[in-house]
Amino acid sequence: MSYFCQQCGKDGPKWLGRCPQCGAWNTFVEKSPHSQAVPPRELSEVAPRGISRLPFRGSELNRVLGGGIVPGSLVLLGGEPGIGKSTLLLQLSDHLASRGEKVAYISGEESPEQLQLRAERLGVKGKDLYVLPETDLEAILAQLDSLSPRLVVLDSIQTVSMADGGGGPGSLAQVRECTVQLMRWAKPRAIPVLITGHVTKDGAIAGPKALEHIVDVVLYLEGEPFSSYRILRGAKNRFGSTNEVAVLEMRGEGLVEVENPSLAFLSPHQGEAPGCAVVPTLEGTRPVLVEVQALTSPSPYGLPRRTANGVDINRLYLIVAVLGKRAGLALGNQDIIVNAVGGFRIGEPAADLGLALAIASSFKNRPVPSGLVCCGEIGLTGELRPVPHLERRLQEAQRLGYAACLAPPLAGLVPPKGMELLPAPSLRQALKLALAHE
Repeated sequence: MSYFCQQCGKDGPKWLGRCPQCGAWNTFVEKSPHSQAVPPRELSEVAPRGISRLPFRGSELNRVLGGGIVPGSLVLLGGEPGIGKSTLLLQLSDHLASRGEKVAYISGEESPEQLQLRAERLGVKGKDLYVLPETDLEAILAQLDSLSPRLVVLDSIQTVSMADGGGGPGSLAQVRECTVQLMRWAKPRAIPVLITGHVTKDGAIAGPKALEHIVDVVLYLEGEPFSSYRILRGAKNRFGSTNEVAVLEMRGEGLVEVENPSLAFLSPHQGEAPGCAVVPTLEGTRPVLVEVQALTSPSPYGLPRRTANGVDINRLYLIVAVLGKRAGLALGNQDIIVNAVGGFRIGEPAADLGLALAIASSFKNRPVPSGLVCCGEIGLTGELRPVPHLERRLQEAQRLGYAACLAPPLAGLVPPKGMELLPAPSLRQALKLALAHE
């Protein structure tokens, strides 16, 4: 017999009035009894079994899932409220239902009439798409056994509950126990389950990240409120690679795949503009060209500000310090604002050089030459370090009409035809090549 805290999830061998980890009172409840143990098997005696995936229409989501959804898997789709999770799930359900596959859509937040209104807007006919407005998990599983669907969609996990789960709907105990029961139901029946979870202000799903270790695949739907573009990012995948992304656009008919993601994150300004640099980033296996913009201006107050949108603020601090110490740019009294166009979030150090060029370009009021892309990691001594998969980045830049790339020297690299490689071993040399910096 064991207990756990409904507030933070801490386990304990006995009941406690006050949780020693989070300090909450009267939150310890008894865990459900374990099922019958399965005898161990030697790994060499386990026969390999091929995975037959269930593909969706289009290539973007299949790319993130590794080729399609695996039967019996649990897929968690997280995102902020209103980002488009329900729209995406309804479209995915229609993709399978239109092929004659039976789909069960469990709606704990909307009535069938509300779903029908969204279906009319998205052009979803609803044939072979069964809607169940229910929040009691026992009743849901009973209905699913009688329906035997090809896919189950649950929107959302915070709305369902069990009688013996402990706590109210949306609590940590209920969310975790309901997810475990769904996993136990889906695995032996080889029926995939798609569930949604709201992301709170601190970036967690249902409060703490209590579901990521239970489910097989974790997807995040990201996007800025002012932008129509959405990025579906894979954070965990037991059946494929992680950190893959799909670029979608929210339109009147729903989420539509973006055929050329690089063009979506490039500014449409004409000619050369100071403070702009194009960076070929890599998201998973996909190269994406993103424009980084920077603005520097003398601070009217005593303490200059540093603002970053789509870029790690700590990375910005590092680059500004290196620009001042190693490149001689007097940025100590400058307000510096950087932004990644289109609401894209850059998470790799390969964008360091592009960010530094954009800041120096704005500070010197000298534009980066058109047709030039740049990528490279900046060290604290001002050296430029090579980035992985540079060949793939150059091919994407050459495909979009860029003629030159400023990057750290890499032995044995042969650039694509029509693409010139400008090697720069240090940040000072890169500024000299791009901006004629003295």
